[in-house]
Amino acid sequence: MSNSVDNAAGYNSPPARQDLESWVNTSDFDDTCDRKAKELALASSGEGDLSDDAHTLWSSSDSNTSATTADTDSHEVSKLEAYYYYNGIGPKGTHPRLIYRDSADKFEEPTGPETYVRQMRLVDVPGHHEFAKKGLWDKTRDWIEKFLLKQDIRVSSIDLVMFTWLEKLADRELESEDEEEDGEDTRADEGQEEEDFDAAFVALTVGKPTKPPAEDGKRVYSNPTIWIEALPETLNGARAFALTTDIRAHLDGLQLTQRVDIAFRESVARSYFGSGPALFPPAETNDPLQAFIDNVSVVHSLTISGRKTTMQGTLGPFFQHDGELYALTCRHNLFMSDDGNAQYRYNTSAPRRDVVVMGKLAFDSYVDSVQAHIGTLNETTKTLKALIKTFTERVQQQINLPTSQHRLDENEAELVKINRRIVELKQFYVTLSRKWSKLSDRIIGHIVWAPPIAAGVGPNRFTQDLCVVRLYKPKFLTFMGNVLSLGPEISPEDFKRLMYEHIHVPSEFKYPPHGLLPMRDMLSANDVNNPNSLDSQGDRIRRVIKRGFTTNTTVGTLSRFISFVRKYNITGTLESLELAILPHENVTGTYSKGGDSGAMCVSATGAYVGKVSGGTNKGTDGSDITYATLFEYDWDLILEEFPGANLYWDDIPAFIAAMPD
Repeated sequence: MSNSVDNAAGYNSPPARQDLESWVNTSDFDDTCDRKAKELALASSGEGDLSDDAHTLWSSSDSNTSATTADTDSHEVSKLEAYYYYNGIGPKGTHPRLIYRDSADKFEEPTGPETYVRQMRLVDVPGHHEFAKKGLWDKTRDWIEKFLLKQDIRVSSIDLVMFTWLEKLADRELESEDEEEDGEDTRADEGQEEEDFDAAFVALTVGKPTKPPAEDGKRVYSNPTIWIEALPETLNGARAFALTTDIRAHLDGLQLTQRVDIAFRESVARSYFGSGPALFPPAETNDPLQAFIDNVSVVHSLTISGRKTTMQGTLGPFFQHDGELYALTCRHNLFMSDDGNAQYRYNTSAPRRDVVVMGKLAFDSYVDSVQAHIGTLNETTKTLKALIKTFTERVQQQINLPTSQHRLDENEAELVKINRRIVELKQFYVTLSRKWSKLSDRIIGHIVWAPPIAAGVGPNRFTQDLCVVRLYKPKFLTFMGNVLSLGPEISPEDFKRLMYEHIHVPSEFKYPPHGLLPMRDMLSANDVNNPNSLDSQGDRIRRVIKRGFTTNTTVGTLSRFISFVRKYNITGTLESLELAILPHENVTGTYSKGGDSGAMCVSATGAYVGKVSGGTNKGTDGSDITYATLFEYDWDLILEEFPGANLYWDDIPAFIAAMPD
């Protein structure tokens, strides 16, 4: 078999479809997988590193002055505080830039780019705060909104949040009662340290969960903070100070007994932008293909794109109407800006607007990720073989025989398991390349209805960003209703830890069989104000789960305090009220990123909460706050257009059988 060579890249390119089964068992294929694994590792290695902007603060010629010294106006924060104050809220250095704050917290400026900088987290405001009573936050938020807009401030959002961080303990020497008097090493096994390292490496590459590190320091919580977001480079510290003075006067008039801080930051509220094989049934927990099957299976949160567009989004809940199967998503996932914003209804005399599972770029990246994982597993087999060789020699030499034999058996069994995973992934790669690579193979339906995108709709001022897709029977032969795959990224044990942290609260969350959470019931606007659990501090909260195209499965905290959001575009501004979802305070990273639009956030019991519509962030690596539209509002719109629509099925096989082909 001869392979063509990609001269530009210097690597062997895939052969024709009929030769794929032979190619995946060659060293050329393994070399390609190894390269893709290294590329993926390099692409993700920047997580937590300082951004280029951070290094610029130190590399610029005036870093000894302007980086650490505020401008002549006493209300301007220093460049270092502006950049580092909210460090940790966003991934990869994309945290928002501070403009001005009136909090008493003292910020310690780092003395160099490699100096430890505290990691800040967003947390929800407790329900016992005065703003949670008698609609006081809603009234205050609305007053601030009108005041700022009257002042021509390009405000992007108004949120009520709190912050938490660790105050690092001062370095000191601890007295130990366990020191060996003679200083001898107490390890029983001479090679234990190396074995522990290898075992940790295997656990990492195989994907086993690791125990979170203990906190090193005293955890501190800020006052509740009115967090006002302005567009970048539209507001300075002096102006923000003057605005804060007026807002403070209004707050004083409310005669609050609890201190509330005010802070301005830079950021942007933005939207996230039937032939071929049937979709796969969902993979079960511990299935080697689970991380990949979910992307092309019949479970909720399919990755979608228009057949002729490049935007990627997430397909939301399924519903039935008049014997047909439908699903909903955000309009901006499937319509270009130059399509206009008029209501769309499918007309049989016009061409269909096809919807596909993953656009070309997303699909190519998806296939690359399969190969990269094969490459990672190939490296794991090398480590396991080295361990097997070591323990085989120890058994032969009768060194620590019981333990060495046990370790040998364990590693041999692990090697068999990893080799089986590699074979299954290679077979899956062949299937993808043969049956899914053409765009026409991935068509799952077409758009039938999309009302105009609008903001501030109705008395609740919600965002209307909705699109309904009719789905094709041949693709959904294994359909099983609205179930959310929890995916393999979070272990069942870690999932339980993230969902419930307080021993005095009965747990509503039960990790579902096979990792598939049935979706049922619907959270009302009143439920948002009545959280059902407690966090580790004893404050009432509500955790929400979502699975999206970009960030997979994440757990966040639904704030009871509704946010004001203003989005700017070339046609004007869109103002609305949105559910605010904060990242989980015990997880590093974001709750959502671009491409997650349309994903449904659900409660611990699978109740529909809200459809992700966007978030706030100056960069592109995820949102510090995610915004969602209460699903109750979306569903009311669906029922107006599709009377009698239903999110549930009594007999799914009978329904699928009766669907028109």
